[in-house]
Amino acid sequence: MGDAKILISGASVAGPALAFWLNRHGFDVTVVERAPSLRPGGQAVDLRGTAKEVARRMGLDERIRAACTDSKGETLVDRNNRTKATLRADDLGGDGLIAEIEILRGDLSEVLYEATREKTEYVFGDRITALDDGADGVDVTFDSGSRRTFDLVIGADGLHSGVRALAFGEESRFVRHLGAYLTFFTVPNHLGLQDWALGYNDVGRSAGIRGIHDGKEAMAYFGFAADDIEYDYRDVEAQKAMVRRFASGMEWEVPWLLEQLDDAPDFYFDSCAQVVMDSWSRGRIGLLGDSAFCPSPLSGQGTSLAFVGAYVLAGELAADFDNGLERYEAVMRDFVEKTQAMGRANAKTVFAKSRWAVRAQHLALRAMHLKPIAALVSRKMQDVVSGIDLPDYTTTPHRI
Repeated sequence: MGDAKILISGASVAGPALAFWLNRHGFDVTVVERAPSLRPGGQAVDLRGTAKEVARRMGLDERIRAACTDSKGETLVDRNNRTKATLRADDLGGDGLIAEIEILRGDLSEVLYEATREKTEYVFGDRITALDDGADGVDVTFDSGSRRTFDLVIGADGLHSGVRALAFGEESRFVRHLGAYLTFFTVPNHLGLQDWALGYNDVGRSAGIRGIHDGKEAMAYFGFAADDIEYDYRDVEAQKAMVRRFASGMEWEVPWLLEQLDDAPDFYFDSCAQVVMDSWSRGRIGLLGDSAFCPSPLSGQGTSLAFVGAYVLAGELAADFDNGLERYEAVMRDFVEKTQAMGRANAKTVFAKSRWAVRAQHLALRAMHLKPIAALVSRKMQDVVSGIDLPDYTTTPHRI
């Protein structure tokens, strides 16, 4: 079945990562993406633990590192810019709160696209509108009006997955809100930040700035705690108004950052949520990455899960195409659940509930530099980020 035709929805990270491994195993791959082209910028994402080994097996480790933000750490400051705690990328073996492999989502997408475009059909500016899983394959209808049949369809189209909605039901059945929201957008680097980030914690909210692209620009972020808010995730202007409302009254650099919102070329906003499903497949339709098992940005593991999941899914399909979706889930399920548990735990503490709690956060982060505490935290972190034994698929029968 090495020449089976597989359709992937989503060209961000999980989709192209899966295309990479499917190409290596000899499958015929098409990726459809509703955006007209690759989306630039976006939030900084990380590769930790086992995901770094997947990147090495891809042969893309050097290219990914070359495109990294090169953030060597972050200083947490108060409203007067006084240092309260410092985090370094080499803390906890490079898998700490600031990861040694930190890269803008758009830059990682570009690396994966360049590594796959010669052997993958990419269709931009279109999306799947109907799926019919029949006896001879999955009949797919696209928004453009075209129709095609594939042996397998994989939704790698994120938290608000269209494939998941078509095949499994409405989003509300699977998305669990964690009580927090995040936004990221590019701004001028008026602080002259190079390989460092600054962060400011307030009660129930936070903000930060990091230099990107060799200091030519900066990436800003806001985060805030809030109950589940109804909003249209495609209405950018309404989202910006929401950010202004929740950040109102914050000090430090926040007033200047809010002034930059209207000119931001790559504004991103979404809830911190998890996707929880009993199964990630139905017939010849499967899910990967945030579509299937989003752990939320508060876990720091969403991109790592996508990388590992892409490797496992492609390998299991190459080893046993008919049962590959079930085998992939059996391999990944425990790793996903441990990661999601960490995300839920982080959601309870990431936004301080009082001024005292802000001070306690700073004290806890400073204490992490003490060797006994650092060793304990490192062990707990590795139990999650390296919590899966990668199978070896190099001898699967369809590998080319």
